[in-house]
Amino acid sequence: MKKYTVLLLLQCILWLGCTDMGMQFDNHPKGNFEALWTILDRNYCFFEYKDIDWNAVYNEYSARITSDMDNDGLFKLMGEMLAELKDGHVNLSAAHDMTRYWEWQEDYPVNFDLSVQKHYLGKDYRIASGMRYKILEDNIGYIYYGSFSNDVGPGNIDVVLNRMALCKGLIFDVRSNGGGSLTNVEKLTSRFFNERQLIGYISHKVGPGHNDFSSLYPKYVESSDRIRYQKPVVVLTNRGCYSATNEFVSIMKYAPNVTIMGDKTGGGSGLPFTSELPNGWSVRFSASPMFNAEKEHIEFGVEPDIYVDMQEEDRTKNLDTIIEKARELLKNQ
Repeated sequence: MKKYTVLLLLQCILWLGCTDMGMQFDNHPKGNFEALWTILDRNYCFFEYKDIDWNAVYNEYSARITSDMDNDGLFKLMGEMLAELKDGHVNLSAAHDMTRYWEWQEDYPVNFDLSVQKHYLGKDYRIASGMRYKILEDNIGYIYYGSFSNDVGPGNIDVVLNRMALCKGLIFDVRSNGGGSLTNVEKLTSRFFNERQLIGYISHKVGPGHNDFSSLYPKYVESSDRIRYQKPVVVLTNRGCYSATNEFVSIMKYAPNVTIMGDKTGGGSGLPFTSELPNGWSVRFSASPMFNAEKEHIEFGVEPDIYVDMQEEDRTKNLDTIIEKARELLKNQ
């Protein structure tokens, strides 16, 4: 997976560099707006999939540009335009603010409560490379990994999985993990596969048209030559699982002995790239679409194998409904 990711990033950089060479925009409200719209028009990867009429968006928002707009007004207008893409990977960044689209999780139940989780972890849990872990009283292993930005070392993973070896099974909780490094995804998923496995595809833009994409490149997860976990695993998910976590869950669906439980993930499958406007503001956007092994988009999330929502009556008893269902499943297996 790393090889294809690096290759495609380089190809995206080359394509953007070539297309931007002939584009000149003045540093005033209209020029910056035109630059932003054009960068997305030539390079954003989900127009067709999301059925977005980008020309209609241009007509609507360009009509609101005035020559005397201040930076705050221009920034707000551009942010509203970018929200039309419904993509958490799309952000406009300036010195004073950053636009964001969070409806991929804000319009759904949280299905995670840190105050309830404390009753499972207690005070004697261990921490290794951002993984908080503990063996629960019923001999079920529990790992919570809150961000793929926390680098995981192979030695740390060895120690954690060794400690879980005698457990009946393992709960790997990535709820409300907003993503991070795909390298960490690769390191962790390789511990749950005993052989090389096709887990998806990736493509990249090869021209300025909305449908100008390369052929699909296959992505594989490699089986680690270090400690691999062989017992049943339940991965816990909610809508807060985004970007690299969305990819992690998609990959784990192909692992043997793994069940995905909770809510659908938040999505975010476009590999992001960054460009700059004449006034120095930067824009990040999805440039390369990623798919699962069935060549299906996962931009809008990955379905769990078993849907479970947290129940309020359990929460009042400091019980996490999703953890309890996972424990029940593992004990029955």
